[in-house]
Amino acid sequence: MEFGKSFRTNKERELIRIGQEYAKIDIDFEKKDRKGNIKVNIEDKKNIFVNDLKLNKTSELLGNIYVVLFNPNDINILKQGPANRRRFLNIMISQLRPNYVYVLNNYMKNLEQRNTYLRQIKYENKNEELLEIWDEKLAELGEQIYLYRKDFIEKIIKKINIIHENITNKKETIKIIYSSNCKDKEKYLENLKNNREIDIQKGFTNIGIHRDDFSIIINDKQVNIYGSQGQQRTVIISLKLSELEIIYDEIGEKPILLLDDFMSELDKERREALLKNITENQIIITCTDKFELKNNAKFIKVENGKVL
Repeated sequence: MEFGKSFRTNKERELIRIGQEYAKIDIDFEKKDRKGNIKVNIEDKKNIFVNDLKLNKTSELLGNIYVVLFNPNDINILKQGPANRRRFLNIMISQLRPNYVYVLNNYMKNLEQRNTYLRQIKYENKNEELLEIWDEKLAELGEQIYLYRKDFIEKIIKKINIIHENITNKKETIKIIYSSNCKDKEKYLENLKNNREIDIQKGFTNIGIHRDDFSIIINDKQVNIYGSQGQQRTVIISLKLSELEIIYDEIGEKPILLLDDFMSELDKERREALLKNITENQIIITCTDKFELKNNAKFIKVENGKVL
């Protein structure tokens, strides 16, 4: 689970086994300075407990266990729209900067309120000047979010260049370009003012930190357009390995690595390149076919929901 939510579905009832009334996750964890326990109970509603204390907000779970997830859908970070790339950044930053969650949520609430008022201006002739209330808040919060993202993009760039060269035997060079129209508060306020008429006509805010994106370039070509399937998979590996190293630099501990049916998506060469770079991590791999692992590994077979 990422932040107490499933990466497979937004409907938590789907996490309950067919024929059962509830689902329960019980995790004991050990860090260099402490031990702990996390329980997640899903029934009519979801309840999360850390060391038997019920959490009021899911965000309070952050910082207890650090996890990096590989799954086949990660290819959508490249192949689908900017929202997937923003989500990757949001998840990564939130693990290490819990305040980022607060700032981002506050921004999205103000954005929703501004969009509602834009429609009221269009259909109910509300006072246009009152938009300045939300403009000021969006610009203030947007600048904070930009600085968080810019900092982590720079961290990724420092890591990914070396990682990708190693994986591709120096056959490929990689670049990441971060695009934002909210680099400072004053500029964002100016952009909001200049786009006000368009926003009113469309009924939503067309520019801002919620439109940020980053592009990945391989050998001077944009990988989501011109990259082969193998190159795109390799880029995802490099991106996730960069995330692993950044978390380690920040907290001094290797995060848990979850590989959800990801290995089946890789050819032998890329699989070996991945495994060579993650030997020091605690790794949990799920797959439908057993494959050879050179490291010490424990194999668990699950059949019809039962551990054999």
